[in-house]
Order: sequence, then structure tokens, then C-alpha cells
Amino acid sequence: MSDRKTQFTRAIWQITQELNSAESLDNALASSLDIIIKLLRSEGGTIWLLDRDSNRLYPIFNRGFVDISGITIENGQGIAGTVVQSGEARIVEDTRLDDRFTRSVDEETGTATRSIICVPLKNSVETIGCIEVINCVDGSAYDTEDLALCESLARLAAIAMEEKGLQFRPSAEKETIISLRGLTKEFPSGDGVARVLKGINLDIYKNEFLVILGESGCGKSTMMNIIAGMDFLTDGQLFVDGKDFSHPTETALTRYRREYLGFVFQSYNLMPNLTALENVQFIADIAPNAMPAAEALAKVGLTDRAGHYPAALSGGQQQRVAIARAVVKRPKIIFADEPTAALDYQTSIEVLTVFEEIKKQIGTTIMMITHNPEIAKMADRVIKLRDGKVSSIKVNIHPLQAKELSW
Repeated sequence: MSDRKTQFTRAIWQITQELNSAESLDNALASSLDIIIKLLRSEGGTIWLLDRDSNRLYPIFNRGFVDISGITIENGQGIAGTVVQSGEARIVEDTRLDDRFTRSVDEETGTATRSIICVPLKNSVETIGCIEVINCVDGSAYDTEDLALCESLARLAAIAMEEKGLQFRPSAEKETIISLRGLTKEFPSGDGVARVLKGINLDIYKNEFLVILGESGCGKSTMMNIIAGMDFLTDGQLFVDGKDFSHPTETALTRYRREYLGFVFQSYNLMPNLTALENVQFIADIAPNAMPAAEALAKVGLTDRAGHYPAALSGGQQQRVAIARAVVKRPKIIFADEPTAALDYQTSIEVLTVFEEIKKQIGTTIMMITHNPEIAKMADRVIKLRDGKVSSIKVNIHPLQAKELSW
């Protein structure tokens, strides 16, 4: 058996193990796609699922440098739609030589496509979606062996989805609150500059729980600081509610922080000489549409601790005060930077449950940075950064509740 066939056989076995043993099927699907992309040395790939009600395809997992999480495709349109409608796999060796392609750059995503494999996901009754991989990193074309591997993945995935009873129900059309386009950030470094962010494209939606993962130094905090108005981009664009906010005036920046944003940090940042209620009231006094401070404390379950100073509160209670302080402004988005890093497991679950309830009660978008991949399981979407770029985006089909997490 050739080395290539051996690699393919091992990949199929690994994918089978992932799908059969996974507690979370969407995590297993994402891992399986990663295996294929790595083996085929591809620039990216997507798993699309069909929503029969709208007759559109939705990306549930995207691996690559382009954010397509807000894009849907009509069934029958494009390569993915054609494959789902026909139920037949397609391989495009070179888009430049294919009459179906009138341009080398995809109009929706901006991705320069060269070679594509797209295979249908079929259960015992119908085609439910497709798997697509794009562009060999070395510029070569895909071949029939590559296609056969993807078809094997699709068959295994469809069987697992049917056996585990996975049903895809996309949420209503999402409304974008913040958009990043080509965002870059450079810092002086010696005689030159260090580029920390290298062209981030990302949409953040209203009332979503978004988790940002990535190793230290990948650009997570830098990206959040720019979105939060605590730092400034070097190049690219930042849009807030559809308005260009790339270079805001000081007045606009102050208004943005007061009216749009709430902050929760790892270190709590409470004022030690103020009680829990006074810490929250201090923020309420400078916000134009604040809720009563006592109401904010009640939302995080600390009414009975309103008169206590931070030193008399546990770490989890202090973090809940910090959340109340963020919530009291009725913000459109809450930024949480490692909010559970200093807490034990049980206290972390209590704090995450508060975030969960806040999202439900007041419809606030939550953007959370964490090093804990388990927390990502309760997110609506998970964004992974690597070396200053978005390396993958995953939509959790069935987000877990905080109480279901374990580590």
C-alpha cells in the first residue's frame, strides 16, 4: 500500500473514532473536517447544512481565513448549492479553466479559489448538506483520490448525524452590531514594527454569545481592545451599527463606551472603599439609560450582599458584582476577558450561569476571551485566532448550558 493510501486509511479510521465516541457531534464534525483539511493540505473548508424551511445552506463550521458565518447560499446556487440539489459530488481542478467560474475571486467571501472539492451529505432519505474544501496550499489541483476521501468523510458524517438524531434548525436572520474588515494592528518593535493583527474579517451579531480562543500572543486581547475603543487600528475598518467607526472622535468614543459597552475583567477591578451596591451605582450614575443598581445586583443573585465591601466577598461574588456593574448600563455588548481564570470550577460555573442568564434576560451580546476550550461549548459561535488571523469559525448547533460543562 502506498504512503498516500496509508495516510487516507488512517484518516478514515481517525474520523470514524471521532464520530462514534464524541459527546458533542458538532465538535466531532469540526474535528473531522480539520483532519481532511490537514491531510489534503488545503487552505480551508466548510460544512454546510440545508435548512428545508428556507431552502438555504448555512455554514456550521468554517476552517480558513475568511468569515463566512453570516453568509447563506440558496439551494441550487454555486458549487455547494449545486451539489446539495443534485446529490452528486463535484471536483474542480482549476477554476480558471472551468466555464462555471467567471472570476477567480468569490464574490461573497473574497476568497481566491483555484481548486475545489464538494461532496454531498446524505442520510438514508435525502441530501442534508455538503462538505467543501478549497485550494491546495501548494497550488496543485485536487484529484480523484482526494475526492474519494472527502466522500468517505461525508458518508461517515451523515450516518453519525442520523444515528445521533441531529436536527439542524438555524436561528432567525442575525443582525450585525459590529463588523471588522481587513483589520490590522502594528506596534513599534526595535527598528521596525510588529504586526499583531494581520487582516481580521469578522461580524459580531446582536444577542449572541461569542467565544474567542487562541494561544497567548495570537491577538485576542488586541482585537478586543480595538473593538472596545481602548486601542486604535492601524489599517482596515471597524463598523458599529453600520457606521464607520475606524477613526472615531473623542466625543464619539466616550459616547460609544458609555452607551454600548460593558466590561468584565479577570481581576474584578472593584473599588475597595465602596459596597457592592455602591460599586454598581457608581457606573449607573454615568450611564444615560441605566437600570436601578439594586435591579442589576438582583440579576446576578447578590441582593443579600448589597451592603458588603469587596473584601468581605468571595472571588465569585466579586466577579458577579463586576458583571452587575457591566449590566447596569443596559449595554449592547459585554466584553469579558478571562472572567473565570482566577476562579475554581464550581465558582466558574456559577459565574458562567450568570452570563447565560444575562444574555437571555436583556439580549446583550457577550464577547468572551478564554483559554478554556470547555467554555466554548456554551457559545453560539467560536472564533479561533492564530498568528493574528482568524483560523476557524464554528457555529455550535446545540450550545451547552453552563451547568453541563466540566473540566
